[in-house]
Formats: sequence, C-alpha cells, structure tokens
Amino acid sequence: MSPQLVWFRNDLRLADQAALCAAAAAGPVLALFVLDDETPGAWRMGAAQRWWLHHSLADLGGRIAAAGGRLILRRGRAGPIVRALAAEQAADVHAIVHHEPWAAVQEREAGPLRLHHGATLAPPSGVLSGSGGRYRIFTPWWRKLQEQLPPPRPLPVPVVRWADAAAIASDDLASWGLRPTTPDWSGGFGEWRPGEAGAAARLADFAAQAAGYEGQRNLPALAGTARLSPHLALGEVSPATAWHAIADAVGADTAEPWLRQLGWRDFSANIIDQFPDHGDAPNRPAFAAFAFRDDPAGFAAWCQGRTGYPIVDAGMRQLWATGWMHNRVRMITASFLVKHQLIDWRLGERWFWDTLLDADYGNNAQGWQWVMGSGVDSSPFNRIFAPVGQSAKFAAADYIRRWVPELASLPDALIHSPWEAGVRRGRAYPPPIIGHEAARARALAAFAQIKAGGDAAGTTG
Repeated sequence: MSPQLVWFRNDLRLADQAALCAAAAAGPVLALFVLDDETPGAWRMGAAQRWWLHHSLADLGGRIAAAGGRLILRRGRAGPIVRALAAEQAADVHAIVHHEPWAAVQEREAGPLRLHHGATLAPPSGVLSGSGGRYRIFTPWWRKLQEQLPPPRPLPVPVVRWADAAAIASDDLASWGLRPTTPDWSGGFGEWRPGEAGAAARLADFAAQAAGYEGQRNLPALAGTARLSPHLALGEVSPATAWHAIADAVGADTAEPWLRQLGWRDFSANIIDQFPDHGDAPNRPAFAAFAFRDDPAGFAAWCQGRTGYPIVDAGMRQLWATGWMHNRVRMITASFLVKHQLIDWRLGERWFWDTLLDADYGNNAQGWQWVMGSGVDSSPFNRIFAPVGQSAKFAAADYIRRWVPELASLPDALIHSPWEAGVRRGRAYPPPIIGHEAARARALAAFAQIKAGGDAAGTTG
C-alpha cells in the first residue's frame, strides 16, 4: 500500500475530513500543512488570523502526534512543495477542494491530486438552474441548494495508520512567527479557543441557545450569535457538522434562520468560484468610476474607532481588541466608511482581512460589495444606514458602554448620539466626523454621477 499524503489547508480538523478519510482507507498516511504567503499574493493570511493559525496548527499537530503521527510543516509556494514531497515519498495526495482563486493555482501546481468535497455544504458548481447555468442571486440559489440539503451526516475521525515521518524535514511552528510580539496586540483574544476541540465546545454552547437566535441575532449587546466563524474559516469544524448539530438541537424549522446564514457562506463560495477577482473588482462596471475620496485621516479615524458615532466606534474597537465584530455592526461600520465617508470599500475590506480572526475571502468580498451596492447580488447603494437609528433600533446602549467607556455613564436616551444633548464637554470623545444628512446628500450625489454609466442599482440575474 503506497503512502497517502493529506494536504491540510483551511480544513484543520480530523472529524468529517473527507481527504483524511479517503487517505486512511487507502494506505499509511502522511500529514502536511504548507504556510503559503506567495501564491495568494496580496491576499496572504492577515495578522489576526495568523495568531489563530498558530494555535490551530499546534492543536492539530498535537492530536496527530497523540495518535502516533506527525504533522509536517513547510513554508513556501504550496504547489511545488506538495509535488516534491509526493514524489519523494511516492505518495498519492489527498486534499479538500477550496474555492479561493489562489487555491485553484495551488492545486494546478501541486500535480495529480485526489480532491474531495468538504469546505461547503454542497459543491458550488453543482448548484445549477434548470438550464444548467450558475446562480448569481441568493434567493433562487438558496431554493435550489435546499434540494441537496441537509448535507450528509458528518464522518467520524477515521482509524489511521500513520506513516513514519520522523526523517522527513519539517519546520518548527514557533519559527514561523505567527504570533505578535512587539507589541503583542493579541491580549484581547483570550476569550477564543482555537482548534478542533474549541470548535466543538463553541458549537455545543451555541446549540444550547440556538432557539433564541432569530430574536437576538441583530442585538450586539447580547451573545445571540454562534461565534463559530473563526472555526469555520480555518475548517476546524465542517459546515455539515455545524448544520446537523444545530438542526438536531432545536429542529430544522427553528434553526432555519441560522442555517440560512450558513448558506450565505456557501453562496459566497459560489460567487468567488465564478468571479475570482471579487475581492478587487466591482461586479457592476459603473462602480469602477465611483468618485471615492482620498482621506487618510478619515480612514484612520474609522480604523481606530474615533468617528464620533458611538455604534461605529464600538464596533471598530471590538474588532481591534477581540479580532471579531458582531455581524449587524459589520454592516453599519462598512456602510459608514463607503457612504458617510466615501472611502473606497477595498480599503475597508483589507482592514477587515488583516484584523478579523474569521477572515474569509468569499465572505469578506461578498459583504463589502453587498454594502457598496457593487456586487452581483447586493443592497442598493442608496440604502444608507443611519448609524444613530440603527444603534437605537438594535438596543446597542450596553454594547457601546463596553467598547466606548468614555460614554459609559450616559443614559440610553443620549448614548447613541451624545452630541445632540451637548454632553461632549469635558469628555475625551470626538464630535461626529460628518453629519448624517450631509453625508447622505454627498453620497447620493456621488452615486448619481455613475448611474448613467451602466447597471449601478438593483440586482442582476
């Protein structure tokens, strides 16, 4: 039986790992992870997620070692490294298919591969219309995907005969320098537990409260969301495992609002599979001519949570401190950057990429293009969130008190827009960077300039 090489990427788990299961059934197994900063180019893994990767690899390596194997670590361009190791060991190579544009390059360069499904609920290329075409709009795509749901039940950890990898060269994980040191800005990440066991614990916690998800998911002051996204981003839990755990816990009908959100993750993979440059280029050509402002000081204020809008600043500070931001607040902060400040959505996208523990190329690009109105399926540009209204509507007062302590003593009636009552005197909190009505008028004027250039509003088929 020839050796079987399992090439781990953003699928750092042993359970429901189709590549590992297939390899284990075929022969003795070698395990490999390659830190590839070259093939993704500008989309190399961001700083926050590298912190997570360190701990996730330590966890995976420990699990494999406890079972008698060894996780081989290499750094460099993944395709040639995989090809060379497979030739050296006379091994077949198994991997899970991923849909980022650089993943396809890696797979081509790696040589013959045995590719397996497991990064999405269903293969994106298999969700087709009656005429055999690909979907670009979420609602009809979701209806079609449901014909393939629920996904198969997750596979257990297989019995593996690990090949002897003692003599195979491997990097030391610590030498990769994935964790920040000077300064160490990861002090607020302690609430997270990277790794497969941490993912299982987080999933179990959410299953116990998932019945309340629909009523609480938009309230940033509450722990009403799953907070599974960093684990899903690096594949410490499979989407199928997450689906069945929540559906089994509360019933498929009650779970539907959250399962639908899991479906959005698949839809994002579907979009980048069709439009690999989705993270860099607007899908609506008219938006290529949008008159963004060059405002480094304004962008810095947004990044630092110093815009003078409490809900925006709370979200940006939560992101920097914890590597995560509530989904409702992600939409508010993104809308504020591109519509109130008229700053290029790609700058915000890159900031999220570097600071989010759950950074995902498809989700990130889809979210920003949705807010901008430039995506194939997106919110119209003239839907401009009013930060104060959003903050009050979704009861964000306690959320603001936590992340903007300068305002902690204010009552609910004032905390969403403290300037209206003149409460800034003596406080270290800035005034609004721009008034809402002025920002709205400026944004709509900029949008009007591109309307004549093509499809700048509505949705495409």
